[in-house]
Amino acid sequence: QVVLVESGGGLVQAGGSLTLSCAASGGTFSISAVGWYRQAPGKQRELVASIGSGGFTNYLDSVKGRFTISRDNAKSTVYLQMNSLKPEDTAVYYCNQKTLGTNYWGQGTQVTVSS
Repeated sequence: QVVLVESGGGLVQAGGSLTLSCAASGGTFSISAVGWYRQAPGKQRELVASIGSGGFTNYLDSVKGRFTISRDNAKSTVYLQMNSLKPEDTAVYYCNQKTLGTNYWGQGTQVTVSS
């Protein structure tokens, strides 16, 4: 059973930084692609960043150069370093793990960026 627990959300002023963490349990983290999605009110959930088991990364165009995804397989944890935050980054951020065709989700953490 995969369980994902996010932390690190909060309220920050525009231009500030936050780091999200997602700790996974279940023993399959190292062989899985993991990523961060976000969902703003009234909008669809969108992929923000992902990192494969081999370290290949992918980013939403609007966050390129500002956000960095990384993983620590020894700790079964994925991180999202978010810099130069903008009000439009405000959303609930969800951790995702894809393992053998199955998607697992965390409970979400709120990120609010004030102008």
